[in-house]
Amino acid sequence: MKHVFVFNPDKCCACSACMMGCMDQNDIDLTAGDTCYRKTFDQEIEEADGSNTCAYLSAACMHCTDAPCVDACPAGCLGKDPETGFTVYDNTNCIGCKSCAMACPFGAPRYRVTDGKMVKCDGCNERVKHGLQPACVRACSFEALTCVTEEEYRDSGSDRACNLLIQSIRKRT
Repeated sequence: MKHVFVFNPDKCCACSACMMGCMDQNDIDLTAGDTCYRKTFDQEIEEADGSNTCAYLSAACMHCTDAPCVDACPAGCLGKDPETGFTVYDNTNCIGCKSCAMACPFGAPRYRVTDGKMVKCDGCNERVKHGLQPACVRACSFEALTCVTEEEYRDSGSDRACNLLIQSIRKRT
């Protein structure tokens, strides 16, 4: 059953717990120059009335349905997991050419300095296959980040949640 990540900016407080959960799960070594698969952002925005508000975002691989990184990899390291729908990476044969990163509109694939190979968020694919939540979702105390099946997503009316950030930005401009 395919899964999707849903981010609700109204519940996010930019605590970066999702990022810490990702770093812990994937043994990200910041001191060696590695970067986390999930990033958090906060932006102060001036409202039309002159007041300020903050917008928060937690972002990682979007696990695109037709992921351009998959076709861009000359070594065939990327693919779609048929069970979860996540874009997964087996970098055993990775040559570190960065073609996947150049093809990705979100910059999700990252170059790992420690071994010269590309890495990316796999949605904690193995955790999800075993009925567990991805590490980033598990770490989010405010339920701003969730991972649900496509069916649950459609049935819950979450299709509007996917547009919350865009709508809130439009209201401010």
